[in-house]
This record gives sequence, structure tokens and C-alpha cells, in this order.
Amino acid sequence: MKQHTPVPEFSRPLQVDRVPKAGSVEKLSAEPQELKALAKRMKIPALHSLSAEIRATPWRGGGLKLEGHLTAEVEQISVISLEAFRETVSVPVSRYFLPAGAVAENEEEDDADPIENGWVDLGEVAAETLALDLDPYPRKPGETFAEHIEDDGREAERQSPFAVLSRRTKE
Repeated sequence: MKQHTPVPEFSRPLQVDRVPKAGSVEKLSAEPQELKALAKRMKIPALHSLSAEIRATPWRGGGLKLEGHLTAEVEQISVISLEAFRETVSVPVSRYFLPAGAVAENEEEDDADPIENGWVDLGEVAAETLALDLDPYPRKPGETFAEHIEDDGREAERQSPFAVLSRRTKE
């Protein structure tokens, strides 16, 4: 049975052997349909924008070093109030790639990903970087959990167990 390789929602392939020795600066921006697909993948209500500027530089004989910055406008649901809110996310990008054989031989290169068929997908690098940076428990700026605790008049029942024991030993 043939395995199906998923196609990234935001694909911007870069051919590694065409990157000049001095490096190149790549500017990426996601289209509306890509933003919608990425939001679905990241399980957020909406991704309003995603752009990145990444400098690609040859690294360690056949490898590639990526450094740059991405900016995204995301919509998330607060875990406290359950209200949707928009937030601008700004994240540095730093990734290293080596040819597939070099990664397998050199296991101490934990931070290097394999180059697949001579290409690195800058769009997928940006999408992965954003996904890893999103807060799994988002809350609106300035929102705290204490604001949402209701007083039900049972403060005495919420006393420290040690305070309750102390009272009992005195009785």
C-alpha cells in the first residue's frame, strides 16, 4: 500500500543548492486560503495573517541555516472567559538542515532536520514555528483567573485543612 505524504497548507519550497554562498533573504506571506487551512490545522478560530522574512545561508557542507522572524495575527479563545480575542504574535525563526544521510550519521546534531530531496519548505518552517509558539492555554491580555471566581458564601468551607484541625484540637 502506497503511503500518502500530506501536502503542507503553506508551502514555499527552497532548493538548497541554489542558495548563494553569501545567503539569500526570502520573504513569505500566506494567502487567505492558506491562512484558513493553517487555522484549522492549529485548531484556532482564525489566522488573519502570517508573514516571515528568513535569511537562508549554506551551513556545514551541504546544509542550510535559516534565521529570521515571523509575524502573525491570530484569533484564539480565552481559557478563562471563553471569549475570542485577537493577538499579534512575533517569533524569531532559527532552524538548521543537513542532508538526510548526514543527519542519520551524526546523531548529536539533534537540532538539525533532514533536507528532503534537495529542498527545504520555508512555509512549513514558518507554520511549525508559529504552532510551537502558540500558548496552549491562551487568555486575553490582562485577564486573570481570580476575576472569574464567584463567591458562593461558603468561605468557611474553603479554609485550610490545617486551620480546621487546629480548631478541633482546641475543642
